[in-house]
Amino acid sequence: MASLYILIPIAIVFVCLAVAVFIWAVKTEQFEDLERQGSNILFDEDEKIKKDHDK
Repeated sequence: MASLYILIPIAIVFVCLAVAVFIWAVKTEQFEDLERQGSNILFDEDEKIKKDHDK
């Protein structure tokens, strides 16, 4: 029973931290452009540079 007095406040602190990080991410618009990052990993940056130099 004594361990619950320690574990419950620790769990509450972790939940508060998770909520704070989520709110920070929403306010700094981390979730605005979800498609760009997914497509960036599919294309190599070197190909873009080579195409720019060819022009």
